[in-house]
Amino acid sequence: MHKVNRSVPAPADLGVGLVSIPEGTDIELDVRLEAVMEGVLVSGTARAPFTGECARCLDPLDSYVEADFQELFVYPDEDSEFSEPAEGDDEEGVNHLEGDLLDTEPMVRDAVVLALPQLALCREDCPGLCQECGAKLAEAGPDHRHGDPVDPRWSALGALKDTMNDEQEG
Repeated sequence: MHKVNRSVPAPADLGVGLVSIPEGTDIELDVRLEAVMEGVLVSGTARAPFTGECARCLDPLDSYVEADFQELFVYPDEDSEFSEPAEGDDEEGVNHLEGDLLDTEPMVRDAVVLALPQLALCREDCPGLCQECGAKLAEAGPDHRHGDPVDPRWSALGALKDTMNDEQEG
């Protein structure tokens, strides 16, 4: 077993929705490499800062994401059951060692993107924005209100009501 601690720069387009890890930001990797019968088992943790916007109020936010990963890289051996796919089998998802090298970027990318929050919030109880005027409800206070919205489909009946009230008064 071999342990590796390393910081690597984040690749481009590492994000989802309103949050992402800026390109070039350091991703801290704690990786454990273990020799197994079929190849090398790579497991570990990736930690990185992310930036984005709150899904409710659109305020900027900064936080950290931590993602665990584990993947088997098989030896390129003719005798291995993983080396050549049987006829009709799909080789997708099987990682091969290339000499003494293994490419961990796709594995780390998948783990980090899946660990990013789909709807990041600046705080758990963020009330968001007013639907009418767009004001931040956290700053507007509990007495923030607008007039009763009138459905435009009822405007003709409102005009008829006003006409009838005028006739009754006169």
